[in-house]
Amino acid sequence: METIIALSGSNSNTSINSMLLDYIINAIQSQPASRLHLLDYDIPMYNLDLEQERGIPIDIQIIKNKIAEASGIIIGVNEHNGMISAYFKNILDWLSRADRNFLANKKILLVSTSPGARGASSALEYMKSTAPRFGGVVAESFSFPSFHENFDVNELSITNPAMELGISQVLASFLQQLDT
Repeated sequence: METIIALSGSNSNTSINSMLLDYIINAIQSQPASRLHLLDYDIPMYNLDLEQERGIPIDIQIIKNKIAEASGIIIGVNEHNGMISAYFKNILDWLSRADRNFLANKKILLVSTSPGARGASSALEYMKSTAPRFGGVVAESFSFPSFHENFDVNELSITNPAMELGISQVLASFLQQLDT
């Protein structure tokens, strides 16, 4: 059975987007789902000279292959100054150089969160418009505002019933779309 992979755009070990991803992965019962920890891979900063000199890094090839094997992808989109992080942008740059359509026909659930009331919505909107350029299909998205007010980090649980319902609904819709 194919699996859903979830990846976080953050390079922080204490990322709130990663915590939200873990919550979502734990909520999936219908098929295997796991995190693809991008921090486990050695990925240099993209540079055309480096690419021409050394080619595409093997770890980028591995990530690209894991994406290709997945039935669906969940991405935790973090935000730095209104944009996705430079770390995640770098990974996207490398993946698109390895294969411009590295997300070909993959259904994607985008989720974002931040400590503030906007829930990293600017970065989420950026990814909603960018993923299709690489062949991806954004099936659902959800911006989770005011993380620390709506999430218990010790229990890995959502404390706001409206937010919990919202996440449940977009996850159910995403999983249903994987079956079609």
